[in-house]
Amino acid sequence: MALGVIIVLVFIVMLLMIYNYSVHKKIDTFTNLNQRVTSLNVLQEFMNTLSENTTIKEKLESINDILINKYAIKYSTIVVFDGAEYKIRASNVDQKHWETLKNLQSDPVFGDSIKTATPKYVTVENENEKLPYQKMEFGRAKCAIFFPLYVDNVYIGYWIIEGSIPHEFDKLDTTILEVVRNNIVTILKTVENQSTIENIVRDDLYSGLKSAEYLYGEGKKIIDKYTTSAICIFRITNLPDINTEISRKTGDKVITEVSNLVKNNLGKDYIFVRFMGPKFAIVFSGTDVGGVSNFMQGMKNKIENMKIAVAEDYYQYDDENEDSNDIQNDEQLTIENSNPDNKENNEEIVVSPRLRVAISTYYKGTSLDGALKKVEEYIDLSDENTINML
Repeated sequence: MALGVIIVLVFIVMLLMIYNYSVHKKIDTFTNLNQRVTSLNVLQEFMNTLSENTTIKEKLESINDILINKYAIKYSTIVVFDGAEYKIRASNVDQKHWETLKNLQSDPVFGDSIKTATPKYVTVENENEKLPYQKMEFGRAKCAIFFPLYVDNVYIGYWIIEGSIPHEFDKLDTTILEVVRNNIVTILKTVENQSTIENIVRDDLYSGLKSAEYLYGEGKKIIDKYTTSAICIFRITNLPDINTEISRKTGDKVITEVSNLVKNNLGKDYIFVRFMGPKFAIVFSGTDVGGVSNFMQGMKNKIENMKIAVAEDYYQYDDENEDSNDIQNDEQLTIENSNPDNKENNEEIVVSPRLRVAISTYYKGTSLDGALKKVEEYIDLSDENTINML
């Protein structure tokens, strides 16, 4: 009788063990499935972040925040080599620890991870220990996973996540995180083009305007606040002749004075850049082409009525050229000289700019570069100093 009871109890225990194992497997399966669903959601949020009109710094910080929130990670840091040094591109760790975090590639504990392109998991056994790479902090992180980042088999940096509890990441599915790591690499490659554009924007010396690249970075954040905008390119058609037949410094003065006149008449959300050479671009954010046409007609009249005194180097040029009187009568240059014999008075000799203008519509979500190129091509092909709407 007692033996039968024991056998029944053993059988029940075995059934419970099998049931518990089955429940445990189902929980693991559910956990893995949930992590995969989370990863898909993370990827979608990554893509949404990429499409936003924000700076590289803001995009990477946003991506890091997504990782922290979606995976309940205590600390996350992305470090990238910029060609000269390793820089922290995004982190939620206090800045006093950044010097350590941006030099982990030199720590022996991660050497094999970098060489083999595999993650490295480190953890402490108790609260009184510190991680191998930690220099001064004891209570901040108790475990970490280091993910080396590669682009086309070239090591470019790393992503490191840290937890505040020993062995916190023991059951974390690293295959999912490796997919996330690959997505981070893809994003870094994607934003590199934007980074290049942001870094090559320059301030033009004579106009005081940003170069054309500004339109595709910071400028686009303003432009895309609106569904449609009017884009305008105008060309100072006689600028090349002023440069070569009058003087270069006179051409520079024309650029400066025309730029200042236009700049002082534009609203704060209108973006004015020196496009290239004698060409300038204005994006009238949120404005229709009809209103811009009227505005540019008024600006064209004001600019073409300007009397810009020739620069001092004109007189040196004048002394060296016997045919200077022919230049003064050139209709394209529109030089006025009320006293040709008086070379001491710059105000007696002036030039007037001539403009060719084209205007078109830009629609948010379409190619700004393509829209501007269409307008520029028209400006280059046209030979009339008029205003045209495309």
